[in-house]
Amino acid sequence: MDFKSELERQLKLIRRGAAEIIPEEDLVKKLEKSLRTGQPLRVKLGLDPTAPDIHLGHTVVLHKLRQFQECGHQVIIIIGDFTGRIGDPTGRSETRRQLSEEEVLANAETYKQQIFKILDPERTEVTFNSRWLAPLNFAQVIELAAKITVARMLEREDFARRFQEERPISIHEFFYPLMQGYDSVALRADVELGGTDQKFNLLMGRQLQRDYGQDPQVALMMPILPGLDGVQKMSKSLGNYIGINEPPQEMYGKAMSMPDELMMTYFELVTDVPEEEIAALRDGLSKGTLHPRDVKMRLAREIVRLYHGQEAALKAEREFRQVFQQRELPDEMPEVNLSGEIVWLPRLLVLSGLAASTSEARRLIQQGAVRVDGERVVDPEMELMPRSGMILQAGKRKFARLRVV
Repeated sequence: MDFKSELERQLKLIRRGAAEIIPEEDLVKKLEKSLRTGQPLRVKLGLDPTAPDIHLGHTVVLHKLRQFQECGHQVIIIIGDFTGRIGDPTGRSETRRQLSEEEVLANAETYKQQIFKILDPERTEVTFNSRWLAPLNFAQVIELAAKITVARMLEREDFARRFQEERPISIHEFFYPLMQGYDSVALRADVELGGTDQKFNLLMGRQLQRDYGQDPQVALMMPILPGLDGVQKMSKSLGNYIGINEPPQEMYGKAMSMPDELMMTYFELVTDVPEEEIAALRDGLSKGTLHPRDVKMRLAREIVRLYHGQEAALKAEREFRQVFQQRELPDEMPEVNLSGEIVWLPRLLVLSGLAASTSEARRLIQQGAVRVDGERVVDPEMELMPRSGMILQAGKRKFARLRVV
């Protein structure tokens, strides 16, 4: 492959789904230099380990990193064990609780286990920013802080809003973007990735690299993935997420619940389906030659395949067809051992693992989401005698088979 065609190939892959590249002309120059010298770009992503479970929203930037790796570049994951003690103030209306060193390290280990479901370990360097931040003495910290004005910090929307509303802003929070920017200096990063909400932090890296006499990095921002509700961003606390460690059937069922208008966004941002195929799917939907259900099933299958393999994806699809299209029971479901005593139905749902509490179970029953042997139950005070083989169902995807012992 000649120089020009390889450059175009890399640019096309890197641009896929990107919300903004600042500045794109610098990216072109860095890629040209990399191709001429054979020196891979150093592509950085910082992770502050404040939440240990990765969902599809987190994978948007990870997939982009994987694309850089497919182009031959080196990815550097910075586990923010030092910055994580402060916590990123982005989007916050108040000061974050500082994490203990033990909490940070425990969360970091979980992240390290999960990112390699997407990234190539051979082209990934994982490091901790305490390596270069912890040794800084007070004079060096003052030197770093002197490079940025308070007015510049208050350009951040969250800081500005809190200042106008007279909410407290701790001085140490100003150091978060400074430290993230200094990470780029310490690693001589060529490119830094983040969501669109990280724009201020990424540009801080460019500014500090310039101040320290380095070639400033390119800031590449990816869109924030909408959650399954199609309204809010994907979030575990909102319940509109797909976790990458969830069972195949759960992932598949959740994917099938999303609004049709989200499908193409998910194809582009969280799968490795080629752009040409995505364009064909989009064209088929617009012309009516493809049914949205079939396209969504392809999407659900692709998502499950990435994290559990093709066989698990096909099995999840078969079970989905059985349960939701043919109204059959899934091939496998948890079996719960119980005594043969009369039990209150909400309590039975908790014992069967179908509800976290009796109050949640009552709500599910009142919403008409609970079935016993296929019959909907709406009385939250119902009591029944368990028997072997009885099937409980809560919602669309949770089943349990009872066994009396």
